[in-house]
Amino acid sequence: MGMIRFSHTIFALPFALLAAILAWREVGEFRLLDLLGILLCMVFARSAAMAFNRLVDRKQDAKNPRTAGRHIPAGLLSVKTVWLFTIVCSVGFIASTLLFLPNVWPVALSIPVLLFLLGYSFTKRFTFLCHYWLAAGLMLSPIAAWLAITGSVNWTPVMLGLSVFFWVGGFDILYACQDAAFDRDSALSSIPAYFGITTALRIAAVSHFCMMLTLLGFWHFAELGYLFLGGIVVIAMLLLYEHLLVKPNDLSRVNVAFFNINAIISLGLLILAVVDVYL
Repeated sequence: MGMIRFSHTIFALPFALLAAILAWREVGEFRLLDLLGILLCMVFARSAAMAFNRLVDRKQDAKNPRTAGRHIPAGLLSVKTVWLFTIVCSVGFIASTLLFLPNVWPVALSIPVLLFLLGYSFTKRFTFLCHYWLAAGLMLSPIAAWLAITGSVNWTPVMLGLSVFFWVGGFDILYACQDAAFDRDSALSSIPAYFGITTALRIAAVSHFCMMLTLLGFWHFAELGYLFLGGIVVIAMLLLYEHLLVKPNDLSRVNVAFFNINAIISLGLLILAVVDVYL
């Protein structure tokens, strides 16, 4: 379905795989079903959440010139079809957690996690912290992957999850700057709409600085080497470049910052960690 771009899964999937690689190192065993379960859960959960978001926001999308061409407001997909897709993906997500048995944690937490992910779609109605609800949803990916494989949680997946939290929160604020005026006019909440674009960019910068600190914490607890530490320096430079691209009076390069640079960051961290672990 064109409404759901698999490429967007790249924002969370590499971190889940990174946590899984370290978890397999922790338990000393690789299970193919673990890998299959992680891949299916990530794709189904993200697809369900994105489709549900399109359903909830369809009236606002129709009014916003930037989003009026999306599938539901443009009439390319019916509401009924998207509801069916959302339900199928939700069931698929819950069913995929069965692959982790006899570890019962993924099955037991599947519905609460799914409800939390779907709940993001309503957050712009009541809080400007909506960006960090989304960030918390993606933060769960490495923590959940670790829990699914080891049956427990320690500081390694938590610090990686916090890195995802501050990273996603920061770049989602940057992305939301495009809709600051529309959100204000439509009584929707966001940090750019509430504080203004200039302050929002500063908050995003602080969020990304916090990401650097938590990445250092992850490097320490995961006992990775100097290769990954050097990668953190490169990530810091990429984030700095991302912020230089987006200015209060020029948002024309937001999409470059949002998609291209962040894709490099997520994939780069995964590759560096894999090489670090195995070399």
